[in-house]
Amino acid sequence: MTKSHNKKRNVGIIYELLLRNISNSLMEDNKKLAEVALEIIEKRFDKSTEIYKEFRLFNALAKSSVTNSSTAAAILTEAKIAARRCNNEKLNKEKSLLIKDINHKLKDDNFYYRRIPEYKVYATIQTLLNDWRQQDKAPLTRIIQYESKVAERLLEKKTEQDLKSHENKDVNSLVVNIMTEKINKKYSGALDNEQRNVLQEYVFSLSGDKESNIKKKLYEIKDACLDDLNLFKSKTASAFLLEKIESVKSKILNESFDNINDESISRFLVMMQLKKELKETLNAQ
Repeated sequence: MTKSHNKKRNVGIIYELLLRNISNSLMEDNKKLAEVALEIIEKRFDKSTEIYKEFRLFNALAKSSVTNSSTAAAILTEAKIAARRCNNEKLNKEKSLLIKDINHKLKDDNFYYRRIPEYKVYATIQTLLNDWRQQDKAPLTRIIQYESKVAERLLEKKTEQDLKSHENKDVNSLVVNIMTEKINKKYSGALDNEQRNVLQEYVFSLSGDKESNIKKKLYEIKDACLDDLNLFKSKTASAFLLEKIESVKSKILNESFDNINDESISRFLVMMQLKKELKETLNAQ
């Protein structure tokens, strides 16, 4: 691997370094700084950005496993097409803003010097993505060499990974604690296990491919809460409560899944609390 590789513009390496920064900050009991790094991920790896598009493509090449060379070749062909569809000018601007955020907001002298076990693989993939976008301007011999290396990587047997599989329990649990504190500003009370599971799914959907999972979970919560409201409504004769039930039911029915963010997750956690309290009331009757 060339020594001139610019890891500051390697989307896979930078993402890993951000996770390590969060982990170190939390182990030093600096939750405020860890939250800054998490907010950088949320903002700069937002699903509307070119960085996110490249990150998904990068992860597909780094994490996927296939069983034969023809499938690997097909993946490389599709990845090359996707890489060339990228808005390179916008991507470079977004990476510059990401670097600026890291340098100015984190102020971590060790940020770029933490060890990344798969540095060479990540550097190869990023270089290949860059070369594909350069097309005829990139050295053909390097493209052939790196495509071969990435194909070998795809053919390796590896455990399927997602954002939860960063096996650093400090990151996994403590990042959720940060988000819990943010959510708790919206309503009081400790989260139960079910609520924490939803929150965890949300945290790890921010930069990964878990959006469909979190939406499915939220749909289930919405439906279950409406069922409990209808059951509660059938068992109460209080005009006051019936009026309140209809008001709450209307709000739940109007809950949208178009934009899942801190605010909407907060509302769903409140919804889950309501569901829990309704069950407790029904069981007590």
